[in-house]
Amino acid sequence: MSRENILFAIIGLLLGFIVGFMFASSMSQKAAMPAVAGSAQGLPADHPPVSGGAQGAVPNPQAMQQQVQASIEKARNEPQNFEAQIAAADLYYQIQRYDQALEYLLKANQLKPTDYRTVVLLGMVNLDAAHYDQAEKWYRAALKMKSDDVMVLAGLAATTLQKGDAKAAADAIAQLEKVDPNSEDLPQFRDKLASLKAGK
Repeated sequence: MSRENILFAIIGLLLGFIVGFMFASSMSQKAAMPAVAGSAQGLPADHPPVSGGAQGAVPNPQAMQQQVQASIEKARNEPQNFEAQIAAADLYYQIQRYDQALEYLLKANQLKPTDYRTVVLLGMVNLDAAHYDQAEKWYRAALKMKSDDVMVLAGLAATTLQKGDAKAAADAIAQLEKVDPNSEDLPQFRDKLASLKAGK
């Protein structure tokens, strides 16, 4: 399969996910419309009309396909364009094509090694892709840049728990507890850690 054919296949997949999401969103809004219309009947006569507005409109699929294609081609044709790499990574992440997202994030990181958001995203996407060693590496790199980021600490705790590394998980959970004692993630992390230590 040629590079062009692969690109068109990816664009088709992206478009399918996006249009499907828009369609589902549109249908849920239309389903809610009768309730809105019914509630308008009991309003005073001088009340402004209640309507769903233009939120239910589905964007032009052809225009969306062109935007997706342009974004991916821009990232490929402009390897030194940081924002283009991030945009392409985001598109792939949205359809859970994590390895392709990581490819563009790594390029972005090469262009701006000190960009904190990119480092965090590398940890997050690696975690979602079940690349736990890489996720831990990037989360730890992010913590060197900002040691009190609750989201990163939670990501590190989740990563080390999924790796089955009880000691590293305990350390990450302790750090998270120190920074945010009221974190909603703490109870489940503690339970998972206890199960891990018990060998369950």
